[in-house]
Amino acid sequence: MKQRRLRDLDVSAIGLGCMGMSAFYGTPDEDEAIRTVRRARELGVTFLDTAQLYGPLTNESLVGRAVAGHRDEYVIATKFNYRMDHAVPGDMSTIGPQDGSAEHVRGSVHGSLERLGTDCIDLYYQHRVDPRVPIEETVGALAELVAEGKVRHIGLSEAAPETIRRAHAVHPVTAVQTEYSLWTRDVEEEVLPVCRELGIGFVPYSPLGRGFLAGRFSSPDELDEGDFRRSGPRFTGDNLEANLRLAAKVKEIAREKGVTPAQLAIAWVLAQGEDLVPIPGTRRRTYLEQNAAAVDVVLTEDDLARIDAELPEPAGERYDEAGMQTVNR
Repeated sequence: MKQRRLRDLDVSAIGLGCMGMSAFYGTPDEDEAIRTVRRARELGVTFLDTAQLYGPLTNESLVGRAVAGHRDEYVIATKFNYRMDHAVPGDMSTIGPQDGSAEHVRGSVHGSLERLGTDCIDLYYQHRVDPRVPIEETVGALAELVAEGKVRHIGLSEAAPETIRRAHAVHPVTAVQTEYSLWTRDVEEEVLPVCRELGIGFVPYSPLGRGFLAGRFSSPDELDEGDFRRSGPRFTGDNLEANLRLAAKVKEIAREKGVTPAQLAIAWVLAQGEDLVPIPGTRRRTYLEQNAAAVDVVLTEDDLARIDAELPEPAGERYDEAGMQTVNR
């Protein structure tokens, strides 16, 4: 596996998003998920992404069990945001409100360290920016965790350009994580340029359009009852019909290149710059192996120009109204 650098943090060029192993994408299979994390190490995919919210709490524990005995061979990123004081593992209804206060930052890290079975988190993100708390307070507390050796690097997820600037002025931000893919490209306008100006790495999540661009499903009816994509704006109604045409074009170009649609989608993200490290998520070894092979897919300038010219515009927001209110803050 090739390597890339997020500011001053060396990671595998493709990471592994672990969210779907525990939450949001239907019924988990923890045994297969653990085998997938361990297979990732064998493939050199050693940059893992988890969060307190995933489960809640259960995904960090799963990752901790999966990396046991090989912790130092992985780079682990996790995220804090919501109060977990009374959270019941696996029960999303028990999480509290989001909280970017210094007190919460300092308190939340201990639970993550325990669940992950480690004494230091490689990359610690604020999962969503809390608009009620100045980013300077949040990042100041993160800086204290770095000084104490509990965290090596800090990051932000779904932060607005000005927020990134203010945060970086307090303490160097190693990475910004935001959705970015063939059908979610709004970060190209401001967020990605600001990251590059400041020397901050960029971590695109959902590079496969939550599996849709990979052809993993074509209708929400194919998904489990508990899968949050069943009600996603891009997967329902007229939006679905429009986006099926986009997915069909991805499939067409991938077929002509002799690769899978997932590999084409990941290779496209990789081609956008050496400072990008996509984290496609999967809980299955088969898909992990396919995704990892995307690092060797070469897209020519003609390929990239064709993709830009022929892919239809996506239809629908990436989240529902409530979800969209939490991004770009």
